[in-house]
Amino acid sequence: MHRFISRPAIGLLFSLALLGPAVSAAPLPAATEGDWIAPQFTFHTGEQLANLKLHYITLGDPKNPAILYLHGTYRPGSDMLSKDFGGELFGPGQPLDASKYYIISTDGIGVGQSSKPSDGLRTRFPAYNYTDLVQAQYRLVTEGLGVKHLRLIIGNSMGGMQTWMWGQTWPQMMDALVPMASQPTEMSSRNWMMRRLLVESIKQDPAWNKGNYSGQPPSLRLANAMFSVATSGGTLAYQA
Repeated sequence: MHRFISRPAIGLLFSLALLGPAVSAAPLPAATEGDWIAPQFTFHTGEQLANLKLHYITLGDPKNPAILYLHGTYRPGSDMLSKDFGGELFGPGQPLDASKYYIISTDGIGVGQSSKPSDGLRTRFPAYNYTDLVQAQYRLVTEGLGVKHLRLIIGNSMGGMQTWMWGQTWPQMMDALVPMASQPTEMSSRNWMMRRLLVESIKQDPAWNKGNYSGQPPSLRLANAMFSVATSGGTLAYQA
C-alpha cells in the first residue's frame, strides 16, 4: 500500500518539473505504427473476442526506457504527436526526449484503428470498460512489444483515469505515474450527467435502431457539439 501511494507522489513531482523552463517545440522523430492482435481476449463480462486488434504508435529505440502515453476521450493514440503535446515533450532536449526514451501510445478499445463496435459487430461487440482498456494496454506492452518495465505512464483525462488503474493493478510495472486532469475516484456529478446526456441523445434517435444502425445517427453531431461545449468549447471560443 505504501508503495502504491508513493508512485503518484513521484508522478506529481515529475509533472511539476515539466512546468520549469521549456525548450521550444521541435520536430519529432519518425513514428512507427503497427497493429498487434491479442488472441482470445476476455472482457470483464466473461465475453471473448478471438482476435482483438490494438493499433499502436512508437517513437524512439525499443532498447531505451519505455514510456506509455494514454489518450483521452474521443482522441486516438496519434494525439501524442500533436505540436502542443508531443512537440513540447518528445523533441531533442525536451523532458521526454525520444532519443533517450521509447515512447508508446495505443488506440484504446473502441477508438481509432483498434477493434470497435462500428467495425461490424455493433451491439454484438462485448461490453467493455476501463478495466478492459487497461488490460488490453498491458497485454500490448508486455506481450506485443516485449516491454517488461515502464519508466513512466502519462495519461490525460480518460487516459489519466487509466493511469491510476495501472498503478493500482501493477504497482511494480512502472517507476512513476503522471495522471493529468483526472482523479482516482468513480465518475460522478457533472461529468457523469454530461456523459448520460450524450449517450441518451444518441439512443433516443430512431436512426440508432437499438444499435443496429446502417449509418452514423444524425444525433451524433449534436452529441459531439455538446461534448465540445461541456469540456473545452466555451474556453476555447472565449480565447479565440
